[in-house]
Amino acid sequence: MYTLNGRWAFLAEQAKDPQRMQVQLKQLNGSWNLGYALHKHTLSSVYLGDDAYGHAQFDTTRSEPGEALFKLKYRSDWAQVGPIAAQVQTSLLPLFQNVGLIIPMPASTVRARQPVNEIANELGKLTNIPVFNSVVVKAETPEGSPQLKNMNTREEKDAALQGRFSINPSITNEGRWNALLLDDLFDTGATMDAVCQVLRTYPKIGQIYAAAVTWK
Repeated sequence: MYTLNGRWAFLAEQAKDPQRMQVQLKQLNGSWNLGYALHKHTLSSVYLGDDAYGHAQFDTTRSEPGEALFKLKYRSDWAQVGPIAAQVQTSLLPLFQNVGLIIPMPASTVRARQPVNEIANELGKLTNIPVFNSVVVKAETPEGSPQLKNMNTREEKDAALQGRFSINPSITNEGRWNALLLDDLFDTGATMDAVCQVLRTYPKIGQIYAAAVTWK
């Protein structure tokens, strides 16, 4: 694993390659063993006023990973999957030791194609690391419950997530593996913490590393 100085020297080398995104890694703290995100999602957002329909308009500047993720999630630009996965491979995987499998975070929004799963699957192809999309099972939100994004405190989020995740014991090989838990946008870490805690109950899982494309 890189030392702190080694990590930033590694990033300096990446910055010389115009084919790669500009990244500014941030360490993610939580119940996992080690975690990082590529860059802050939004660098600036200036309110411009409302349009003719009363909708607020903003001049938003995103980081390169943030812009790629925005296009993927909100413009259905699936061509962004490859570059994002390649950047995760280049910038984050070398920081973790002996990753044996990749687990995408369960999606918070129902979509026909899930961006995090697509990135995880592409990362698996690039690295020949198996991807397990269904190891963690998320129960449906109880009817009438507020959305997690509308809750004001971490305590509220932790309480709302209690018991929402379970393990589907789909790993049939003998042994234990270090898992890369992959997310798109890291916010408070409440959901990732809840998933990490349930993964720790699965004997097939060793170390847990957290990776996100961007942080809020």
